Amino acid sequence: MYKKKFLIVTASIGSGHNKAAEALVNEIKIKHPDAEIHMVDFMSTKTAYLNGFLKEAYLKILDFVPDVYDFFYNLTAGKSKGISVKSLLALTMKSNMESLIKQYQADVVICTHPFPCAAAAYLKKTKQVNIILAGVITDFTIHQLWVYNEVDLYFVANQKIREALAKRDVALDKIHDTGIPIDLSFGIQFDKEELLRKFNLKSDLPVILIMGGGLGLGGVKFALNHLETLTKQIQILVVAGVNSDLWADLKEIAKNSKHIVEVWGFSNNVQELMAISTFIISKPGALTISEALAMELPMLLHEPIPGQEKENAAYVESIGAAIWIKDNQKLTEIVESVLYDSAKLLKMKVQAREYKRPDAARDIVFVLDEYMRISFEHKVIGL
Repeated sequence: MYKKKFLIVTASIGSGHNKAAEALVNEIKIKHPDAEIHMVDFMSTKTAYLNGFLKEAYLKILDFVPDVYDFFYNLTAGKSKGISVKSLLALTMKSNMESLIKQYQADVVICTHPFPCAAAAYLKKTKQVNIILAGVITDFTIHQLWVYNEVDLYFVANQKIREALAKRDVALDKIHDTGIPIDLSFGIQFDKEELLRKFNLKSDLPVILIMGGGLGLGGVKFALNHLETLTKQIQILVVAGVNSDLWADLKEIAKNSKHIVEVWGFSNNVQELMAISTFIISKPGALTISEALAMELPMLLHEPIPGQEKENAAYVESIGAAIWIKDNQKLTEIVESVLYDSAKLLKMKVQAREYKRPDAARDIVFVLDEYMRISFEHKVIGL
């Protein structure tokens, strides 16, 4: 029997694209245990030196001149400028993508970032490859760089994004409102008291979780320092991601804090930390938001990366599951206004419950399977 061959192409620009890809890998393994599944980081120097260089340039721009990235993001969001950049991306990266598809003899290519999607779409358009191409949009907004006629299936965060994509001349039957794929563990009901004992935390003190995504961006140190001004003692869980310098700085702050502070580097048990937290303070990465919604965890969002994360923050605030802190100097004031307001916290939890999509990865694989089945049947009967 022929084994299905899946190529999932992500980009290590932040951890969200990778986490979405990993969630899909795990689901495909469950549904197709005999399938060949390969996950590749398209922006790694191991894949292509130029792609790795572009990634490093992107991170430097975010670090030193974020307004430049904001300008570029908004400039390319329009159709005319976006098409020019899309063509440039496709021509620059098509050879790398063609090599990957041929290396893994992929039947299905799933992209969780627009750069590899641009390259794969170009190869389909020029009939250099014959694949099923799916785009998994890992934000609560749509950008022109995602839009290609050659994409067979789009998976989006919500109905609003589905409608926005349709307005860009993508056929509605291609667009599926599944939510953003996250690990199934974020749909588990945890025993909070058991987890509090596991982490040696007190059940009578609030717990605030501070995160900045996998790269440790988003004002993590700023938030921890400012929480020192709170009058009452609290418990703080801080995740530094892969940022070792930030981890070291946070450990030093924790030593002298009046609060109970626990610091992690890259954490594989974020779902447990969310399960015991009163609320989270984080930059508005779409995967973190999706995970927090799944855990029904109220959010205070600040320090968005320019571009898509501002739109992520605006969306999740609009549904009532988060507060977007636009002025960092008001962080402590807003924390105090929420921390002991049980009615406000409950309202945010209820809104998160309404909009959570813990089964997104499973739903995406279900739609993919159905599309693959129909495509195979059409090939057999010669349609």
